[in-house]
Amino acid sequence: MARMRAGRTTAGRKSLLALTGIAGLVATSAVLASLGLVGSPAPDFTLKSRGGKNLRLSEEIGNVVMVNFWATWCGPCRQEMPMLDEIYERYQGAGFQLLGVNIDDDSGKAERMATDLGVSFPLLFDNDKSVSRLYDVRAMPVTVLIDRDGVVRHVHHGYRPGFEDAYIDQVRDLLTED
Repeated sequence: MARMRAGRTTAGRKSLLALTGIAGLVATSAVLASLGLVGSPAPDFTLKSRGGKNLRLSEEIGNVVMVNFWATWCGPCRQEMPMLDEIYERYQGAGFQLLGVNIDDDSGKAERMATDLGVSFPLLFDNDKSVSRLYDVRAMPVTVLIDRDGVVRHVHHGYRPGFEDAYIDQVRDLLTED
């Protein structure tokens, strides 16, 4: 009996390791795909904003732009958004723009969450996921930093406390480039 349990445990561990390996490959694949964006012009898009107005990324040329892909069901997104809003408030007067691209099917849920969290940066709605596909977004959140010339300079996958320090350093660096 102990032998069977040990065998199942070993088999279970092997299965878990195999699944972990597969998940790691998928995550690595997503990161490598988005790294292909770094150094390239940011794919242009137009999306409807929270106020109903269409917003086009290419109209932000001349600003440093952070595009943050998020969803209401994403816990790390909820945790990250107030910190992103602080970055937005701090640097928007220096030529920085933050665009929160929500991928939920129901934009009303996204608006309620943003209101509950006190988010002031522009929210855009990617209900058909077309912009998310352009940026090869496969998990939430994904944060893309674009320089004043419209070139993707950094892509971040996921969020953990402390990521905002890297965001601030990168935004400052991009704001001071000629």
